Amino acid sequence: MSSEISTVYFKEYEELKFSDDFMFCKTMEDTKLCHDVIECLLQRPIGELQEGQTQKEYKFTSDGKPIRLDVYNESVIPNSVENGEKEIFNTEMQNLNKQSLKSLELPKRSRFYQASIDIDYLKKKHNFKLLPMSHIIFICTFDPFGRGEAKYTFDSKCRECPDLVLGDGTEKHFFNCAYEGENIPEDLGLFYEYIRTGDPKSELADRINEAVVTGRKNEEWRSQYMKEQIIIEEALEEERKRTEAERQRADNAERDRDILVQQLIKAGITPAHIPQ
Repeated sequence: MSSEISTVYFKEYEELKFSDDFMFCKTMEDTKLCHDVIECLLQRPIGELQEGQTQKEYKFTSDGKPIRLDVYNESVIPNSVENGEKEIFNTEMQNLNKQSLKSLELPKRSRFYQASIDIDYLKKKHNFKLLPMSHIIFICTFDPFGRGEAKYTFDSKCRECPDLVLGDGTEKHFFNCAYEGENIPEDLGLFYEYIRTGDPKSELADRINEAVVTGRKNEEWRSQYMKEQIIIEEALEEERKRTEAERQRADNAERDRDILVQQLIKAGITPAHIPQ
């Protein structure tokens, strides 16, 4: 068993960008900015955001560990047939952080987030027929599927009848900010460029950048960031100790077996008759 523990590089607070999870969540607390980012991504109008929560927690797991969503919002669908019909947006900033694309399990993660949102909604005693339209949005600093597309949008369709949409009210959107092709709306392309370079060249990017610059001067945010890093470092240290203890137990078990084998051989028992 390897005793190596993954190390995490923590940026200085002043180095944080919009693409860093902490700064992304804090700046997206501005519901107007969040609204305009989502509209830019989806390339359509959305209603005024009625509820905004960053790092929204769900506690459904058996071990009590919370499930966190980066930025959770609700809005009323503009001109909806049903008056007051809602839609939900869960927006995530996703970096590789030296992980493999496979290890991120983004498709399963999107399913997990969707299930968490639905369960939470039903726990509030809503009828399943009232489940709102839901969008799981990943803003990726890399190509999440390696197909070279600017974005990937998934909904449920029938294999036998490709034009038949299930209509379960869920969509999953993966945005590839590494895309530098031309077949993309201008405002979305400039948003992608800002994510890649940090150089704002649009009104939306200017506003995001201004929020980031202001955020770097926010002492309350700085304190929160430092506390989070301490918690993560402590968790990594606990994991290192646990892994080391497991490695030691495995080494001890292997040593004890070697001693037992030698004793049995001396007693005339051949290695072939010694259980593994």
